Amino acid sequence: MSQVKTTCFQIMARVNSPPEKLNKFEKYKVEKDGLAVKDELEDFARMGWESIDETDLTQRLKWLGIFFRPVTPGKFMLRLRIPNGVLSSGQMYVLASIVQRYGDDGSADITTRQNLQLRGIRFEDFPDILQRLKKVGLTSIQSGMDNVRNITGSPVAGIEAGEFIDTRLLCKAIQNSITSDGEGNLEFTNLPRKFNIAVAGSPDNSVHAEINDIAFIPAFKNSTFGFNVLVGGFFSAKRCESAIPLNAWVEPQQAVDLSCAILRVYRDHGLRSNRQKARLMWLIDEWGLEKFRSAIEAELGTTLSEAAPEDEIAWDKRDHIGLHPQKQAGMFYAGLHVPVGRLQADEMFELARLAEVYGSGELRLTLEQNVIIIDIPDNKLAAFRSESLLEKFSLSPQPLVRELVSCTGAQFCNFALVETKQRALALAKKLSSQLSVSQPVRIHWTGCPNSCGQPQVADIGLMGTKTRKDGKTVEAVDIYMGGKVGKDAQLGTRVMKAVPCDELESVLRNILVEQFGAKSIDLTTVADSATVSVVE
Repeated sequence: MSQVKTTCFQIMARVNSPPEKLNKFEKYKVEKDGLAVKDELEDFARMGWESIDETDLTQRLKWLGIFFRPVTPGKFMLRLRIPNGVLSSGQMYVLASIVQRYGDDGSADITTRQNLQLRGIRFEDFPDILQRLKKVGLTSIQSGMDNVRNITGSPVAGIEAGEFIDTRLLCKAIQNSITSDGEGNLEFTNLPRKFNIAVAGSPDNSVHAEINDIAFIPAFKNSTFGFNVLVGGFFSAKRCESAIPLNAWVEPQQAVDLSCAILRVYRDHGLRSNRQKARLMWLIDEWGLEKFRSAIEAELGTTLSEAAPEDEIAWDKRDHIGLHPQKQAGMFYAGLHVPVGRLQADEMFELARLAEVYGSGELRLTLEQNVIIIDIPDNKLAAFRSESLLEKFSLSPQPLVRELVSCTGAQFCNFALVETKQRALALAKKLSSQLSVSQPVRIHWTGCPNSCGQPQVADIGLMGTKTRKDGKTVEAVDIYMGGKVGKDAQLGTRVMKAVPCDELESVLRNILVEQFGAKSIDLTTVADSATVSVVE
């Protein structure tokens, strides 16, 4: 405990803001580093969650990935770290058994950062659960609050014929450095706010590089492969910005050191008085890019090479749904659509089984909240297609459901202003029954301005809010449009404010018809016909 507290004070002594100007979150981090609760967890479990100090319960436990949810008191959420979204079937079996323990309360959500959040967990079980995770090579350390979030990489790393680099080892190396191989690293537990890192390995920007604090983008310089570096991308309730070029190029073996150098600069100089200005881009704005780059070079002890003139992002964004050939001859990967990323225990067991029976036992999670099973031989494809799980986790979902992404929503998250997952899925299915669209439309839901559902990168983004209707406060959404991913990515902008949720069906229908060429389906059919026609 004393070592944790001393380290925290040593770091705080290097922070620009004087103590009296620190916000309330910074003050409680000065009092006690979040990672300190790791050594207290067993005592907490014996005490019972109702007896835990409020700040430990609601804030510091997030350093272990443990989240108290006021909307479900006594039923906690555990956020994992799964670098590059790679899971073994054995790991999935363990996660399924954890979720299964809690019956109807237990579930898992695939997040937009390629990891899993387990729900419904009783607090007294956490010591045992964390030990079980450790035995199979999983951790939840430093996955919440003011820490680096899950390191994202290409979901088809190592099997994509067009890739420049397999991102799996690099994502794992960055995580290991930041978390001391999953044990917890005091050097990076006191950042001013959360931090996102992504590594792109293919020409399609599958990691949404533009919304990360650090993004490594494939680029060749003098015929040598490396990465151009973007910095500062983020979403928050007050501001959203795309990452900007650092004017730096690094070879793959330099990426870990550069990530840590940027984190140290951010840790020591990031703004801490106003929490809304505690993200990396605000520091870059205050200093200017050249001063920021110079500080990183000083931390590294070397001069950064200037960026390559062009990067290698050339493809449109793919969702990886369906069956696709791998670069390994005769092998395929299967992208399964998981409706709004929600998994139940029996489905997790089945995914693990399918990965073992048909593939090599490896699964991948995607930023679109879906699952990929890899290494399926062509002679097993027919049998694989006949599996009953694929009736729900489709290889060819309806266009308006296919690209649907949703945050947790008000069912489990106390920040959410509206329910998202079930509403999003129900509305997408209803619109699919009414409209025919020629291509998928990316529709993202987020329950509040924190933008966990990333509405700014969608064709149509919906952000939860409240409004007044007929003299009552009702759930509503702001609507964003124009988000683009892949090559020439850009953030969408708000086009409508405070649309009541009970009016959304007609509003979205009009948008889909007017902006995306959707056509109404004529449901009038002959008595014994199952066909429908499209109204021109």
